[in-house]
Amino acid sequence: MITAFFRTLILYFFIMLGLRLTGKRQIGELEPSELVMTMMISDLATVPMQDFGIPLLTGLIPIATLLAVSLLLSQICLNNLRFRALMCGKPTILIWEGQVQQDAMRKNRFTLDELMEELREQGIADIQDVKYAVLENSGELSVLPWGRCQPPTAQQLKLKGPDEVTLPVVLINDGRVLSRNLALCGRDEEWLAKQLRSRHLTSPREVFLLTLDQKGSVLCIRKERKA
Repeated sequence: MITAFFRTLILYFFIMLGLRLTGKRQIGELEPSELVMTMMISDLATVPMQDFGIPLLTGLIPIATLLAVSLLLSQICLNNLRFRALMCGKPTILIWEGQVQQDAMRKNRFTLDELMEELREQGIADIQDVKYAVLENSGELSVLPWGRCQPPTAQQLKLKGPDEVTLPVVLINDGRVLSRNLALCGRDEEWLAKQLRSRHLTSPREVFLLTLDQKGSVLCIRKERKA
């Protein structure tokens, strides 16, 4: 029982470390080669977990080999456009200048029902409102409506005003001070303590979330008291 527990833990952390090295992707965004590798790794990992007669190292070697091959292929794809197109494919235009490309849809086995569903999910009810639609390598559909169907921007309306877009940095996360972020913002523990005192707080443990944006604005959310 203990052997199975530790073998499972080792395999789990080994695979998680390997997948983290391959990059941040969601399942729906995986390329075909990445999906195949993920499926093969999951299948290989079950063998040493179920059969205790197989040495753990024997189960780790194939997984490490797959991860190494994946990293190598990813590096080659970064440097070679032809190899990238071979391994990952190319985006396909399904709607061009408002015209549905029926041949492209047939080649990608993309039905009209699927096209209409994707458009509705992006808030487009009428296919005539679409100027371009591109089927990405991940299987997602990128849609660009005609200009008349897009909401006007502040630039188009010739509205002038301050740029209010800022990037808040989390300094306290559920009672824990993120010292690295604090230093990144050019602040120190003394400044943080002063912010807490001004809000009648004595400890970061009383804070659920505290952020600081580029304009110096501080957002502080207290922890809810347990009933």
